[in-house]
Amino acid sequence: MLRQTEIDRIAEEILSELQGEGRYESGNLRAKSEAAAREAARQKAKKDLEEVAGSMPPGKPDGKETGNELISEPLPEPDRKAPLLENPQDPDALRRMIGKTTARIGVGRSGPRLKTKTLLTLRADHAAARDAVLMDVSEELIQKLGLLSVATCCTDKNNFLTRPDLGRDFDEDTKVYIKEKCVSHPDVQIIISDGLSSSAIEANAARILPVVMEGLKEKGLTAGTPIFVKYGRVGAQDRISELVGAKVVCSFIGERPGLATAESMSAYIAYHAEVGMPEARRTVVSNIHKDGVPAVEAGAYIVDLLALILEKQASGVDLKK
Repeated sequence: MLRQTEIDRIAEEILSELQGEGRYESGNLRAKSEAAAREAARQKAKKDLEEVAGSMPPGKPDGKETGNELISEPLPEPDRKAPLLENPQDPDALRRMIGKTTARIGVGRSGPRLKTKTLLTLRADHAAARDAVLMDVSEELIQKLGLLSVATCCTDKNNFLTRPDLGRDFDEDTKVYIKEKCVSHPDVQIIISDGLSSSAIEANAARILPVVMEGLKEKGLTAGTPIFVKYGRVGAQDRISELVGAKVVCSFIGERPGLATAESMSAYIAYHAEVGMPEARRTVVSNIHKDGVPAVEAGAYIVDLLALILEKQASGVDLKK
């Protein structure tokens, strides 16, 4: 949420530009003109921020200005598809282009700088990407989905980010626990892992898991005990596959977030996965998120893909031979 000080800071930037361009008088009238310019800049900054939010609450619920206090309500999500380019040659074509990509196009500029809306959405998306990497998947979601929760050899988030190798394996106690608690020799072993975006799991797991589990049941395929792997890399599926003796293993994992989305999830699938196998043996379904392949649609496709892999007894590049 924005503070009044944020409006004042942006107003000072606008005022600095006015000073550099000689847009208000100097001499004896300087003080009066500067005060007027400062107030005009403050109003412009406030208007820009209101456009970003769609509508900005004036302060507390009673409508009074609150100075530097926090605005009492969260700001609405800005319209990211609205073009900011002034006087485009073909406005309809620009809108169609913006509607087909999450890339930032048609953003225009204010002098040599980004417009306020573009700058603020960049900051918001960068913050979302950082949160996606650093946050943990909630225990409520893990319990809601009925997942068996385990953790790799990583001790914390920093260890996970700096030691990818530790995110691919488990300590001896965890290996014994997995073997004891999981169904042995299933047709398909499902794994959900935080990976590099817990936000992706929060956004997609509850939508895709029921579709996949029900689809496997309809096709007469046995599903193993669904597992959640904390601090997990893709390679953790190889160790789990060996431990439970799965024919096929399918890992849903959060992908590295970017400024386009922090909620992208992928499915990594392998037939008879084993530790040390080449990456070319994995089949990948990527870009699973609300602005890419919706989770429910991806789940239905993955069920058919799992059945095909079991039929052909191959995955990755071997599936295409």
